[in-house]
This record gives sequence, C-alpha cells and structure tokens, in this order.
Amino acid sequence: MSALKLGIVGFGAIARGQHLQAIAARAEFELVAIADPALPRADVPAYPDLEAMLAAHPEIAAVSMCQPPRYRHSAARVALEAGCHVMLEKPPSLSCEEGRELLEFARARRTALLAAWHSRAAAAVPQARQWLEGATIRSIAIEWKEDVRRWHPGQQWIWEQGGFGVFDPGINALSILTEIVAGPVSFRSAELELPANRAMPIAARMVMAGVSGFPIRAVFDWRQSGPQTWNIVCETDRGVLALTDGGNRLTIGGTSVPVPPEAEYTTLYRRFAELAIRGGSDVDLEPLRLAAQALSEGAVLPTDPFED
Repeated sequence: MSALKLGIVGFGAIARGQHLQAIAARAEFELVAIADPALPRADVPAYPDLEAMLAAHPEIAAVSMCQPPRYRHSAARVALEAGCHVMLEKPPSLSCEEGRELLEFARARRTALLAAWHSRAAAAVPQARQWLEGATIRSIAIEWKEDVRRWHPGQQWIWEQGGFGVFDPGINALSILTEIVAGPVSFRSAELELPANRAMPIAARMVMAGVSGFPIRAVFDWRQSGPQTWNIVCETDRGVLALTDGGNRLTIGGTSVPVPPEAEYTTLYRRFAELAIRGGSDVDLEPLRLAAQALSEGAVLPTDPFED
C-alpha cells in the first residue's frame, strides 16, 4: 500500500515534539501540509486553517488534530465530511457527547477515527495490564505532578474554559488507569484548586472506585519543581505493582521488570494505519468521562493567582 497523504492541524509543541518524528518513522504516512493560523515555518506548506489545507491538497487522506481541544470537534467533522481518516489528540473532545457524535459520524462514512490516548502506549502499560488480570486489586494511588511552566510555556488556552487545566496531563493518568483495570471506574468526588485569575484548576484530588469497590485516589498538581512525578501504584493480593515515569517503567514487588523501548506515538500511528486500512474506529471516552465529572462536580477551592 502506498503511503497515506497526511495533514496536521495545530502545529504546537505536541505536533513538533511528537507527531513529526512518529510520522517520519512510519512508512504508512507521508506528511504533506500543516494548518495553523500562525502559519509557522515548516518543511511542508502551511495554511491558516483546515479548509484551506484540504482545498490545496485534495490528496490528503488522513488528518491529525493537534489543536486545543475546544476546536477539535468542529474540525474533525470537516475532515470526516471530506472523507479523511482522523486522529484526535487527547482529550478527543470537550465532552463525551461530542465524542460519541464524532464516532457515529465517522462510522456512517466508513472513515477511521482514533482517540490518541498516547499514555496507554507507554512501554510498561501492556505488561501491567496483563499482570493485574491475575490479581485482586485492593487500592490504587495516582500521583501525577509536573511543572506547567516547563511543559506548557506561555500557552494560555490551557487555563481557559475548555482547556482542562491540570487535567491536560491528569487525563493521561486516567487513560492508563482505565486501561489497566478491568471494568468501569466510578467517580466519587473531587477537589479542584482554582487560581483566582484562571478558569481551570492548577491542582486536583480525585476519589474513585473500581468495579469491585476498591478505592482509587489521585493527586494532580501543576506546581511541581525539580524531578517530575508520574506514578500509579497498585496494592494487590499478589504484591505491589508500580508504574512510574508516565507508564514507561514497571516494578513488581520492588523488582524492576524489563520493558520495551519508549515508542508511544509511533505505536499510535501504527494503530492509526491499521484503522485506516479497514475503516474502523478506536474511540474510548472513559478517561474523558472521569475528567469531565471531576471538572463539573468537583468542589472548588480558591487558591493564589498563578502567572507563567
């Protein structure tokens, strides 16, 4: 099969830092254009919006949506209407309702739609899921703390309505959680620390429960300095399983377990190619459901203004 001509919408840090390399590593795709209102300099032609890109390049058969989440739903509909396969960066939409509507839209047109939960493709996640299948989970503790100034310098959209705030990284932890445990995760409560000058939280605490009732607690914080913390620790009847480094390191009973090299985005693009070949979709909205419940139902705790 010849390479699918692909366009990127939104040429920010995630597109430049992850998508470009992954596309270059996959023979199934050829990047031919980007769409971004800033018209950034790139090795391929740039257009101010998706419509202009598709008009100039009717050969485009696949589109990766890397713009801020509040713009993804409408742009994905345009691309799907044009017959393109679509990859949606995380979170795939602002709400589960939008996500379900896009999935139905894609299925009706027999085009592929992929919700790109990249942290599920972290090196140690499949082994963790397999090991936990034979264990009884007693509790799970999530600690996801990072420095927003390091990872999102000057990006104001993350603080605006629809930007998700600390749930932009926190939803990565939720995506791993809902991948490694069997059955649905229930939301119980949340506390959201909201800076006086922001619309989205800078920190959050969540209480959840597994299908058998075992407790799950998560702490998300964007004020971490020094080493970054991305840990999920599962207490089970077989011992303690710990996923660290965002799901790329695994220890069981305190012993390190060998895992493959990190390849999150190349794995995603391999999956995208598989879906495009058969016209299928892979859109799990469970991480988004949990994040949306926390944002809408969580208790708001005012905190100091934050400037980046």
